Amino acid sequence: MAKQGKQYKRIVAKFGTNLLTNGTDSIDMNVIAGIVRQAAELRKQGREIALVSSGAVASGKQYLKVPKDKKDVPMRQVMAAVGQHVLMNSYTELFRREGIVTAQALLTKLDLADRISYLNARNTLLILLELGVVPIINENDVVAIEELEGAHFGDNDNLSGMVANLIDADLLVIMSDVAGLYSADPAIDKKAKLIPVVKRIDKDIEKMAGGTRGRGTGGMTTKIQAAKLATASGTAVVIANGSEPDLLPRLIDGESIGTMFLPATDKIESRKRWILSGLSTKGKLVVDGGAAAALSRGNKSLLPAGVKGVEGSFKRGDAVDIATESGERIACGISNYSAADIEKIKGARSDKIEGLLGHGYGDEVVHRDNIVVL
Repeated sequence: MAKQGKQYKRIVAKFGTNLLTNGTDSIDMNVIAGIVRQAAELRKQGREIALVSSGAVASGKQYLKVPKDKKDVPMRQVMAAVGQHVLMNSYTELFRREGIVTAQALLTKLDLADRISYLNARNTLLILLELGVVPIINENDVVAIEELEGAHFGDNDNLSGMVANLIDADLLVIMSDVAGLYSADPAIDKKAKLIPVVKRIDKDIEKMAGGTRGRGTGGMTTKIQAAKLATASGTAVVIANGSEPDLLPRLIDGESIGTMFLPATDKIESRKRWILSGLSTKGKLVVDGGAAAALSRGNKSLLPAGVKGVEGSFKRGDAVDIATESGERIACGISNYSAADIEKIKGARSDKIEGLLGHGYGDEVVHRDNIVVL
């Protein structure tokens, strides 16, 4: 990895509440100071870095002296509103001492589900990075709540994968309170071994992920989800213990720390990254084994003959997931036909489309140019 590490120009570093609180109920400013120092070192090397930071709720709770049993959504929003301000002030002052300007970016899924909003967010972040600014990114917890279906990322692991996708990052480092992905839960199985490199995230890798631990909302499962999105966009991902001294500079110097997830593809262009994010999908197409195999080999369109089922209500031009009959999401793309039209032509040969519908928009349900294979 030594040679590869030197090539990382644009880096996203994510750290969660468990790391920032260092096992306590309060934000540990020494941890934040250490992260800032590492980020500043990379910035001074001429690299671009964006930080995805949790900790707003924990910070607000600390200042408001909220009882431990008070965990309802409105109170969490109140704590986030207070804590985000406090947290951002800390980052701003620490980076100022390093001669670096920061910017705050609060995002929700709804912000990125719309193509225009996605591009606006992308352009803003890329210009900030070009100017040498370090963006501090968090989910907008004040408005992104669980009751608003589909409006929140759910945790900052998934947000970090989305940010890596958004800005076309070379490397995503998920700084955790665990050393990486293990063959089994190391807290239970003493024989569990750290997996240093993952070439492809498949079902076996996903099964190794456990649940949530500590004060955060994410666990290894969400970290693997984030890694899957980022690697499919052409970004390398490392999950490592954030308490490792000088973790970020050491990774850039090529040292092997934690678990490295290799990019599943070369960099893909912006439109396909947006499709890949899955934030904008309006429905699902279920395909047979032959179509699934053709798509997995790449550069194949989805024809109506391969479609077995249609889920959701979507229009022509909407993004859809493409899944196998067993439920595995294998691709996503922009549909040439509405859900109602596909219900009528599924299983049919392409030359039958106009006869069945009375109109046609091409032989393909999803053209290969508008498909991203996972």
